[in-house]
Amino acid sequence: MNVLYGIGFAAACLIALLMTPLVKKFAFWVGAVDAPNHRKVHSRIMPRLGGLAIFIGFVGAYFIISPAMDSVNSEVALGLLVGGSIIVLVGALDDRFDLSPKVKLLGQIIAACVVVYSGVVIDLVNVPFGDTTISLTWLAVPLTIFWIVGVTNAINLIDGLDGLSAGVSGIATTTILILALMMGNVTVVLLSVILLGSIIGFLFYNFHPAKIFMGDSGALFLGFSLATLSILGFKQATVLSLLVPIMILGVPLSDTFFAILRRWVNNLPISKPDKSHLHHCLLQLGFSHRLTVLIIYGIASIFGISAVLLSYMSEQNAIWGMVLLIVVLIAILVLGAEAIGIISQTKKPVLQFLQKVKVLFGARSRMMK
Repeated sequence: MNVLYGIGFAAACLIALLMTPLVKKFAFWVGAVDAPNHRKVHSRIMPRLGGLAIFIGFVGAYFIISPAMDSVNSEVALGLLVGGSIIVLVGALDDRFDLSPKVKLLGQIIAACVVVYSGVVIDLVNVPFGDTTISLTWLAVPLTIFWIVGVTNAINLIDGLDGLSAGVSGIATTTILILALMMGNVTVVLLSVILLGSIIGFLFYNFHPAKIFMGDSGALFLGFSLATLSILGFKQATVLSLLVPIMILGVPLSDTFFAILRRWVNNLPISKPDKSHLHHCLLQLGFSHRLTVLIIYGIASIFGISAVLLSYMSEQNAIWGMVLLIVVLIAILVLGAEAIGIISQTKKPVLQFLQKVKVLFGARSRMMK
């Protein structure tokens, strides 16, 4: 079985590697290019549509390896392939014609419905500190669609630097792969292996200095795939272990959350783009393009390790350990966000409170002397 996984990974990586230069030429030919502007970091016209190479690598490797694997859930895999095809088509059209947000959202919902129809649905939740099980019934489908569409767009939001979105997605895919191996989920292992291979093959051309961008065709497909794979092993889980897929995608989801909060704090429309995302803040602090990407890779890896630990604790029923881990991560996240000014450069309530506490304790210490 491990040999088959290795063949699938190698096939996906090789196909994506060979297809990317061809996709680059195709992007220039059809005019799917990204021109620099005040919000963009790059300074020259770049080809988009790199997601096509990732998708072709993924699909090609799947059809090469799947006939030799009898234990793969073909319905779920087919749902991901068909839904992914819809997402890639929508993203590719957006790369060329800049579709309206409503049209893109409609395409994402349709693709999510395809996956749900294939059987990927969050249906049961076990409440911690007891044996109570809650059936989501009619909430299951809309919750699953909301998760898929939300993660799909979250990956798209962090696609702002060379290799950033692909690398973070690769780390998230690796985390899902590790968890799937722990659970013995053959379908998720196979799909994660070939997705990871496709990402790595594309990264040869996408890491700084990039020769091609993945565009919406790639960012939406990666987000869609990660959203689907991240819930496949958590369809019936405790409330706390449902945080595992959230941790797996910690970087894009937290960046999206802070973007919404930032615009709310500054009385700006939620949909208004800006240059205050995580990668923008790190660049403004003076880090280089490459180092900024590597720092975010490190943050994504911490989230991934935390997800594995949380999953392990969930299996061992270490509820208080899970709670402690979550509290520590949230504290670090909040302090880090305020430190770099991702929400506001002036409004930093937690840091300001800690500064007042420090001053107060300093004054009391001097009085005692």
